[in-house]
Amino acid sequence: MPDLLWDEVRSFFDLDLMGTLPDVWVADTSVGDWQTVLDLVEAHGWRSEYSEGDIVMPLPHAEHVLSRPTDGDCPSLRVWPAPDVLAIFRFLSKDTIDFDVDLRELQGQERLDLLCEFFSAIGRKLGKPVLMSPEGDSDHPVLGFDVGADRVVLLATPGPD
Repeated sequence: MPDLLWDEVRSFFDLDLMGTLPDVWVADTSVGDWQTVLDLVEAHGWRSEYSEGDIVMPLPHAEHVLSRPTDGDCPSLRVWPAPDVLAIFRFLSKDTIDFDVDLRELQGQERLDLLCEFFSAIGRKLGKPVLMSPEGDSDHPVLGFDVGADRVVLLATPGPD
C-alpha cells in the first residue's frame, strides 16, 4: 500500500500553492550525514551529476565540499532517483541537507510513490525526518518521512482541490 494517496494530497503538488520547487530538507545534520547521502546515491545507482558553478566534476567527499570557501559558486548535486525525476541538493551548510524537487515532474500516484520511496530511503539511512514545505516557507512542512512511522506522512491538512 502506498504511503500517501494522490487523491488525498494532490493540493500539495499544486504549483500555485507550493511553488514549482518546494523546499525539502533534513535538519540537524553533520558532514557525516551528508556523506551518508552521497554514499546512498552511489549505492542505489541513481544517476547523478556534481557541479561547482558550470563545471561538472567527479563527486568528492562531503568533507571537501563543505569545507570550500563560501564566496565561491555553491556546489550542487543533481540526482535522478528515476528517469525524469530530479532532486537538486545544494551544499549550503553542514547543519541542514537542502534539496529541491520539481513538482511538474511529480504529478500522479506513480510519481508520488517514487517521491515517497526517495524520501524514505534518505530518512531511513539517516534516521531523521525528511520534510517538504511550500517554496520559501520552511516553517510549515506539509509532508515528510516520519522516522517513528517508517513512512512518509501528511503533516498538514490538504486544502480543497
